[in-house]
Amino acid sequence: ATRNLEQDMEEAKVSFQNKTLALQRSQLMDALRNKIKQNDQDSRLIVETLKHIVELTSAVLEYQQRARENEQKLNDIKMKRLSLKKAGRQKLLEIHGMKAKQKEEQGKMNTSEIMEKIYHNFKKERDITTVIQNVFQNIIIASRVNWAEDPTLRAIVLRLEKNV
Repeated sequence: ATRNLEQDMEEAKVSFQNKTLALQRSQLMDALRNKIKQNDQDSRLIVETLKHIVELTSAVLEYQQRARENEQKLNDIKMKRLSLKKAGRQKLLEIHGMKAKQKEEQGKMNTSEIMEKIYHNFKKERDITTVIQNVFQNIIIASRVNWAEDPTLRAIVLRLEKNV
């Protein structure tokens, strides 16, 4: 019960202070209006002060608006920077992928090129061997030696007849 009473008492104090402040503001405004209506030196100073206060308030509002606009521009720039950063990362990943593909293709091409060179070398060696065999056969035939009777020459000539 005491807590409720203390709480009610606190609420009443706050309410009283708010009402007192509102009353004082009303009284002050009424006193200022009456003083301005008198149209003397003090009233002119009050009017000038009020005009100056209005000008300052307008300037503060204008600067606050500019600050909000600048904050919005800054946020837009940050968002754009973030999107560019994401796009840059994506492009970097694409570039890495393309490089990996190129290396793989080069590896394949290198393998195929090596195989092609080996094939050409083999073909060249086979052609040279065939020419040497033909020359050797022609030498044996041109020498008019009876190669059929000599078992060593016969083996050589028959071996030369086989496909390289």
